[in-house]
Amino acid sequence: MRGRFHARSLAVIFVLSMISAASGADWQLALPGWRYEFPRDHGAHPDFKTEWWYFTGNLRDEQGAEFGYQLTWFRHGISRVENPGREISSWVVRDLKFAHFTLSDLRAGAFFFSQKMSRGAFGEAGSGASGKIAWIENWQLFFHENDGTWELRAAEENHALTLKLTPAKPPVIHGENGVSAKAEGAGHASCYYSQTRLATTGEITLGGVAHRVTGESWFDHEWATNQLTPEQAGWNWFSLQLSDHTELMLYQMRRRDGGIDSASSGTFIAADGSGTHLTGDAFHLTPLAWWKSAKTGARYPVRWRVEIPQLALSLEVSTPLEKQELVLQPIVYWEGAIRVAGQRGKEKVTGHGYMELTGYSGALRGLSEP
Repeated sequence: MRGRFHARSLAVIFVLSMISAASGADWQLALPGWRYEFPRDHGAHPDFKTEWWYFTGNLRDEQGAEFGYQLTWFRHGISRVENPGREISSWVVRDLKFAHFTLSDLRAGAFFFSQKMSRGAFGEAGSGASGKIAWIENWQLFFHENDGTWELRAAEENHALTLKLTPAKPPVIHGENGVSAKAEGAGHASCYYSQTRLATTGEITLGGVAHRVTGESWFDHEWATNQLTPEQAGWNWFSLQLSDHTELMLYQMRRRDGGIDSASSGTFIAADGSGTHLTGDAFHLTPLAWWKSAKTGARYPVRWRVEIPQLALSLEVSTPLEKQELVLQPIVYWEGAIRVAGQRGKEKVTGHGYMELTGYSGALRGLSEP
């Protein structure tokens, strides 16, 4: 396991955070009534302070070895541009760009993670409205409007991926009335949609060894300004792709007092692509086993029971690799490949997916300030 982060980058984050706090920019809030349009909404939303394009997937090579991957681009607004047509100096910071890249070798038990960060002042990092959607140097995301496919590229020393993703279902909108609530109060929400099953082909490289792979991916895109409240500590998030061609997204918002926020929710996606909103009281998540990180001392719940009575769905979620913790700065979190087994009614179902566990190694930063 390894990760990269430069001390100079941490200093930049601190300085830019102070600039952001002092700027008083009037960022747009995620409020009910957002009308999604595609492919428009695949692109950037610079009027909102925070945005991410989040890809995860489970892959298999020609010899049957199994892998997981995560590739995510983040945009964090520093100063909002009130007059887009005005010429602006390259030294003016409009957005700070992050990207996270992981590869999990599930048979060998190895986990690679890395981070990039950039101001993008000279075009080396950025986000767009079409074509090249997000990039930091050679970590690049493309959307091909002619056939609706995605292209992912990333390379870092002896680790790399080049993948083509083809959607099997249309985008599904999470939440109600165009927004996904994360807490009580106006604006404590995000605009959030997913492409929940993308046929995936391409090549990954781990430790200098290339593997031709196929599999399935999941794409999340969110944009918001102040999703969380100071009382919230983090979340448990699940994306599940089941063998009956349905999918499930759940998130559970955790409070600092140990309770679960009532704003927790999810979406069940039927085989025909239609989505059903699930309120927080519609599902039950019970942790069954924990893993303690030797690096951070954080304890993560890595095995769960998932029960959704209205869907007659009872599942157990586990991971084939417990050590999928990203030890970065200024954030540490667990994100990794998972396996699913259980029943829907009288029928057995299996599946795979990804799980994200945040706030177990310290407070989250940058998602609650206005």
